[in-house]
Amino acid sequence: MGLIALGVTGGIGAYKAVEIVRGLQDAGHEVIAVMTPAAHRFVGRVTFEAITRRRVITDQFAAGANADIEHIALASKLEALLIAPATANIVAKLAHGIADDFLTTLYLATAAPVVVAPAMNTKMFAHDAVVRNLATLRERGVHVVGPGEGYLACGWMGPGRLAEPVEVIAAVESVLRPAGDLVGRCIVVTAGPTYEDLDPVRYVGNRSSGRMGVALAAEAVSRGARVVLVLGPSALGPPQGAELVRVRSAAEMRTSVMDHAADADAIIMAAAVADYTVQGGARPEKVSKDLGTLTLTLTRTRDILAELGQWRADRTRPVLVGFAAETHDVVTRAQTKLDAKRVDLMVANDVSRTDAGFEVETNVTTFVETAGSRELPLLSKREVAHAILERVEALLRRQVPTETVNVDDAS
Repeated sequence: MGLIALGVTGGIGAYKAVEIVRGLQDAGHEVIAVMTPAAHRFVGRVTFEAITRRRVITDQFAAGANADIEHIALASKLEALLIAPATANIVAKLAHGIADDFLTTLYLATAAPVVVAPAMNTKMFAHDAVVRNLATLRERGVHVVGPGEGYLACGWMGPGRLAEPVEVIAAVESVLRPAGDLVGRCIVVTAGPTYEDLDPVRYVGNRSSGRMGVALAAEAVSRGARVVLVLGPSALGPPQGAELVRVRSAAEMRTSVMDHAADADAIIMAAAVADYTVQGGARPEKVSKDLGTLTLTLTRTRDILAELGQWRADRTRPVLVGFAAETHDVVTRAQTKLDAKRVDLMVANDVSRTDAGFEVETNVTTFVETAGSRELPLLSKREVAHAILERVEALLRRQVPTETVNVDDAS
C-alpha cells in the first residue's frame, strides 16, 4: 500500500474528509493531507495531523530548506492524489492548469492517478462551466466521483453533496488495484433493509444501513467485476462503477435478484430482507390512530436466498453467499441456515454487539462453510468485504469454466 495525498478544499464536506482518511488507513494506505487556505474555515489542520501523524501541508512557500519545491518531492512519492471535497473553484483551476497554491501545483507535478470528488451547490454543479471543466478532467484521465443527492448545507435539495466516504475510498482503490480474478465476472450484491408498507405514511422495517453491502460492492468493483447492487431504502449511494437497482420491498428485491441471477457468477445477499410483510399489502389511506389498539396481520415474505439455493440445485454457479444476523447461538444458527438454504458461505455476525452489525462501521464475523468455520476479528466493513471477496474468488476458481446456467422463475 502506498502514500496518498488528500487535498482538502473549502467546502462544508471537508468534515467528511476526516472519515475518508480513516477509511484509507483501514485499507492499509499512508495519508498526507494538503489543505487550501479556505479549507481551514471548515476543519482545523490539527485534526488531520492527529489522525495522519504527518505534518499537514498548507503553504507552498513555507520556511525551510527547499520548501519551494516540496511539491515536486511529494509528487514523486505518491501512489494517488485525491481531492475531496473539490469545490467549483478547484475544479476550474485543475481544468485550466492554474497553479497558484500547493495543491494545484502538486496536481500538475504528479504522474500518479488523480481522483476528484466534487461537492457544491446544486445549481453550481449543473452550471455549464463546471460541467465542461469536469468533462475536461475526465478526458485527461482524472477519475471523478459524482456527488450524492439530498439536503445541502445551503438548504437546497439535489445533487451536490460530497459522495459518501466508502464511495470515495472505493474510487481510490479502483485506480490502484491491478486487475484481479473478478475481471469479466458478474457479481450481484444486495444491501440495506427492505420496507414493508402499512399505509402511505408507515412501514415495517429494520435498522440496516446498507454499509456492509455497499462495501462489498465497492470491493468487487475494485477487483474488476461487473457489479449489480440491489439496494433497499438507504442513505448510501452506489460506489462508482456499480450498476444500481433501487428497491423498497422484499418482493421488489426478490424480483431484481432473480432477474440478474442467470448472468451472475456470484450472488452475495448482504441485505436485511424483511421476513414478514403486511397481509393484503399497504392500505390506500393513512390508518387513523383514533382506533386505539391496532392489530396487524403479517405474512412471511419469500426467502430469496433459499430460492436461489433451490434454483441452483447441484450446480456450482453462481457462488451463493448469505448473511446470518443473529443475537445468540450465532454460529449454530448460521450452520443451520447454510445447510437448509444450500449456499456456499454463510457470514454470521452478532448484531447484539454495539461495535458490530447494524449502523456501525465495523463488524465481527464468522465464515461458516460445510468444511468448518473461521472467526474473523473486529474489522472495518471494507476489510470484511475484502475477506469475503477473497473467499468468493477462491470458490470461483474451483468452478468448471464451461458451465452454463438457464434460469426459470424460482416459484
